[in-house]
Amino acid sequence: MRKTVDCRDFPGAEHCTLTLSGEEEDVLRAATEHAVRAHAQVDSLDLRAALRRALRDAAPRDAA
Repeated sequence: MRKTVDCRDFPGAEHCTLTLSGEEEDVLRAATEHAVRAHAQVDSLDLRAALRRALRDAAPRDAA
């Protein structure tokens, strides 16, 4: 199942409009890179755990 994470769900990042969606490990990797580069976070086990907890199931794509 695809996962999604929305930067607006994190304290201090509510003005960031980035939302990522994809396979869980891809989203986790991209969200970690974004948090480090755009929000000056430190890549750590705590950061990755917080991001993993924030993952939500992505809405299914409508069949065309």
